[in-house]
Formats: sequence, C-alpha cells, structure tokens
Amino acid sequence: MNARIANQEQWLAQRLQLLAREKELTRLHDEVARERRALPWLRMPKHYRFDTPQGPRTLAELFQGKRQLLVQHFMFAPGWEQGCKSCSFMADHTDPMLVHLAQRDVAFTAISRAPLAEIERFRQRMGWRFNWASSHGSDFNADFGVSFSGAQMSTGEVAYNYRMQPFPHEEAPGISVFYRDEASGEVFHTYSCYGRGVEVMMGTYQLLDLVPQGRDEDRLGYGMEWVRHHDRYDEAAPAQPAAGSCCGR
Repeated sequence: MNARIANQEQWLAQRLQLLAREKELTRLHDEVARERRALPWLRMPKHYRFDTPQGPRTLAELFQGKRQLLVQHFMFAPGWEQGCKSCSFMADHTDPMLVHLAQRDVAFTAISRAPLAEIERFRQRMGWRFNWASSHGSDFNADFGVSFSGAQMSTGEVAYNYRMQPFPHEEAPGISVFYRDEASGEVFHTYSCYGRGVEVMMGTYQLLDLVPQGRDEDRLGYGMEWVRHHDRYDEAAPAQPAAGSCCGR
C-alpha cells in the first residue's frame, strides 16, 4: 500500500480541491449531453427486419410503443459458442434498468448477427430478460459498423468508431439510439457510440473508479482481461483472448 496518510484537516483540504474538479466534470458532462441531444437526425433509409422470439419484427416494431429506442450492438457472430464476455458484462447491467427506462419513454433491445436459436440458448444460460433480436441475414450490423467481412478484415483496417483502424475481430461493440415519429411512423437514427463510449452501460466501472485500487487493470494483458461471463468467474483465465472476448477498448 503506497497511500499517503493525512490528518483530518489535510484530507478535507484536498477533498475540497477534488470536489471542485468533480463539479467541473459534472458540468462538462451535462454540456456534452446537451450537444449530443442537439445532433441532427438521420432518416433510416432501409427497412430492416429482425428475428425475435415473437416472430419477425421491423426496426419500428422494436420500439414496443415507445418513441425512443436504445440498441446494444452485442458481439455474437453466427457459430460462436457464446456471446462476447465484455458485451455480456455490459448486458449484466441492463435488466434492472428496463422499468426505469420505460418510464422515460425508452425501449431497449440487444441486436446480434447470430441466428435467433443461438441467441436464445445463450440468453437462457445467462438468465437475462431484456429483448434480444437477431439481425442474421440483414445489412444492419454492417451498416452500423459493428460487423466486418473477411475482405474488410484482410486489409488490416476497418471503419470503426468513425475512423479507419485495426480491429481484432469480425464483430465490434456499440450503442445506437433511434427515435420513432408517432404521426408518420418514420424511424430516425439520432446517435451511436463505439469503443470506450460503451462504458456508459458498465455501471460496475463507475463504482470501481471510486475505490482505492480503481479498475486495477494496468498490469493486465488488455483492459478487460479480468472480465468473465458471470457464470464463469471460477474458471482460470485463458492464455490468450478468444474471438469476441474483448470490446476493442
């Protein structure tokens, strides 16, 4: 332990300095949130269809009567044994939020490229209740920059998070937001975030940032190496990250 030890007066003086910085961050956060909401909207040019446990659904039908829809682009490609463990870490925070999001006119769904049967098998294992749709056979994932073809991967760089960059997997994480106009039924894309932007779903990280050891990831091979599927924490860490095991942070 390398912590500095202070008396009460010294501690309070430094805590007040930090509080001023925290207030600056809060105000900046609020300012950026306003700028995010002020972004122009994009009218959706395609009519995507998804497979769900309730049958085929359009993007508009995923809103379930709400005007706003949050989508988690969940890394789960056809043929994978299980969904990405880091995306699963994100999803572990979702179910308790659903009732509160609904009160603010927001629906939620995860969308993955894996066929519905593979999604449902994994969902049952994990015990999740949130809506989860399959985009298998559609352009949805590719159009939103979270699935890459073999030809794209072979170039060494893909278009992810609004720039060309190397990426280790055929699937990538993200969050997208949509709005449905009640009168016309039109759907608009209002926002997407990728990379470390997806930490907005990781409430555990916000709490770890408060404790003395923080996230404690500096000595790991990669940032989320410690994360497991919540039913696998008793297992030893793999020697190398498997496909779909990290979120490209």
